[in-house]
Amino acid sequence: MPFARDRWVLARGPEDIDVAEAPRPRTDLNAWTYERACLPVDPEFGPSWHLGVLPLEDGGTAITLVASHTVVDGLALGQVVADAATGITHDFGYPLPGSRTRRQALLQDGRQTLASAPELARALTAIVRLARRGRPELASSIATAPPAPRQTSRDHATVVPTLTAYVDLERWDARARELNGTSNSLFAGVASRLGVKMGRVGNDGSVTLAFPVGARSESDTRGNALTFTTVTVDPAHVTSDLREIRLKLKQALSELAEKPNEMLAVLPLASMTPRWIARRLIGAGLGTSVLPIGCSNLGSLHPAAARPDGTDADYASGRLIEPGITTGTLERIGGQLFVASGRILGKVFLTVVAYRPGGPNSRTELRELVSRTFAEFDLAPKIE
Repeated sequence: MPFARDRWVLARGPEDIDVAEAPRPRTDLNAWTYERACLPVDPEFGPSWHLGVLPLEDGGTAITLVASHTVVDGLALGQVVADAATGITHDFGYPLPGSRTRRQALLQDGRQTLASAPELARALTAIVRLARRGRPELASSIATAPPAPRQTSRDHATVVPTLTAYVDLERWDARARELNGTSNSLFAGVASRLGVKMGRVGNDGSVTLAFPVGARSESDTRGNALTFTTVTVDPAHVTSDLREIRLKLKQALSELAEKPNEMLAVLPLASMTPRWIARRLIGAGLGTSVLPIGCSNLGSLHPAAARPDGTDADYASGRLIEPGITTGTLERIGGQLFVASGRILGKVFLTVVAYRPGGPNSRTELRELVSRTFAEFDLAPKIE
């Protein structure tokens, strides 16, 4: 049934590991990882991931695992790499694709839809309640959603500048303490100052940080076990004192624990929601800010996540890429800034994906902005 919910099936992975035929200089590493991220994955029919290996001219080797966010979130991706490196396998009991006859599929999907009717009713009630309580970004979205964006002859897929910065873990934690903060509030402070340089500032000078928050419990097999919160902060003084941003983050997380994100209540309607409404609901879920700064802090990752061949890597990081995104889309949505971080191998990594409407948009320019941002916090990262 077209309106039935998606379901998990057992899908084969890629045919093999994709090993590059020729080595490349280490300076090409960032470009290669972006190239790999733009290779297709298919979360519906598979493979939903692929693994690539690049020999480096200096004798090293780079490995990249690309997976669809539809089937896995960042924390889960790190965990499955750690499991694979330590020989842990899982059997979730999923059926093979196409294992149901058409009659079985119709009956099962129909029964599931009927059984979930109360949940669907609650989701519909949640939408109405949110709209009535003055969530204009939700109510107006349904009335004014534009048609799906169409690519014109002048609109083309673009390479969004990305880079990764590494900071010694002890130095990072020491600096956070000196600024009366924590590792997470220092991460948020860096993201907020970078947002200022990228022009993602409200009329009052504030910036809005949009945080995915992990909600995965032990033995949780959901692809994306996430909720979301937003924090609006004044970035003017975060380079000298993190107490305000630390307090606001703590308050936001405490409120989220006591009262889950209301936007999640509408998820049961996802399979029945037209795409033009879904696009608007996604925006509404980020809050009222038209220029949010995406912030994903993975925290301390399992050490084995950096041992794909059984030995410690020199560096490890993760990033979020939207392959095929066009200049027209980026200009229309006001650009993009997404910062991710994690702690592993005695380092803190920060990956940055950034695009400014009207430019300039080059990796050289982004590197300069990131370097200046870290310098404001008296930090000197290694940037790749």
